Amino acid sequence: MNEPPSFLQRLALSFSLFLRVLFDAAFAARAAELRSPAPALPTASEPPPPPEPKDRDLTPALQLLALLQREGRLVDFVRQDVAGFSDEDIGAAARVVHEGCRRALTEHVPIEPLRDEAEGDSVSLEGPVNSAEVKLVGKVSGSGPYRGTLRHRGWRATRISLPELVGTHDATVLAAAEVEL
Repeated sequence: MNEPPSFLQRLALSFSLFLRVLFDAAFAARAAELRSPAPALPTASEPPPPPEPKDRDLTPALQLLALLQREGRLVDFVRQDVAGFSDEDIGAAARVVHEGCRRALTEHVPIEPLRDEAEGDSVSLEGPVNSAEVKLVGKVSGSGPYRGTLRHRGWRATRISLPELVGTHDATVLAAAEVEL
């Protein structure tokens, strides 16, 4: 059995898997199946869910990925095989990536926490819980109110401000190749 990956190897893996889930719907569906129990089969009175639209415009997602590449070299970092590098070298690279990606998000997709409490604080949830905003974990029973410990504050994008595309810009080109003459 192999040793568990180091923190920085797990960090690189998490970026890679995040992007794969974001851009590969089939992979995301398989990943979601691993996280939750198998859904109940639809009954005769329950119509099947509508099929996912096939012609989705991925341009905004590709623009954001291009911004993260331009500002923080995220794609370069995630695509790099870091197995041969020391943790110190990976940490130094991660600082540069973090700074640039943080700058890009702050400018183009500012985010704010969903909860005001600090992580580790005791929280009480009254009434129905919005499952898009709060994920109940642990021994969940009944319909509330719930009391527990905040493990993650959650995030919400407050706005999205992507640059306007000019002409016939190919959004799939995340970063142009550079040739020094």
